[in-house]
Amino acid sequence: MIKKLLTLLLFCSFLATAQAQTTDAKKDAVKTEDPDNLISGYLSQVMGVALSATSNLKLYQFIYDWIGTPYRFGGSSRKGIDCSAFTKEIYSKVFNTVIQRNSREIFSMTTPVNREDLKEGDLVFFKIKSRSITHVGVYLGNNRFAHASTTRGVSLSSLDEPYYKRYFYKGGRLNPSLD
Repeated sequence: MIKKLLTLLLFCSFLATAQAQTTDAKKDAVKTEDPDNLISGYLSQVMGVALSATSNLKLYQFIYDWIGTPYRFGGSSRKGIDCSAFTKEIYSKVFNTVIQRNSREIFSMTTPVNREDLKEGDLVFFKIKSRSITHVGVYLGNNRFAHASTTRGVSLSSLDEPYYKRYFYKGGRLNPSLD
């Protein structure tokens, strides 16, 4: 009986030591991991877009910081912003590029891109209950885009959502002379 108890005690001690070493190894791995990888992983999960080593981390951080800002037609601040002002702000702060202030004028600055050829940072344009372009967003990948929605404020949406699928007009890539 004592022999079994000692064996059990020795085995439990061994398990506790092994678990402590594994936990320490995980902590060391986190300490040595590149902070950009941690941020990238977090933003990937939150935004539902697989960020790669080539992803523009500044773009995703900028969008993340604005998520939840209310929509305000004609607005251009954290108190309220519309879709074209949000897009203009992204291009100014992330890409150091000045673009126009309304979605139709922004479209005139782009080369049209098919939906299946969209790349991170491209623009997506919509004709919502209109014959002209009425909405713009910034494409992130995985059919997701960031925009200032009239109902949800600054948010992420999918081009596969029936509403956006119905009103999607074209993708656009800023003309090279403007970069």
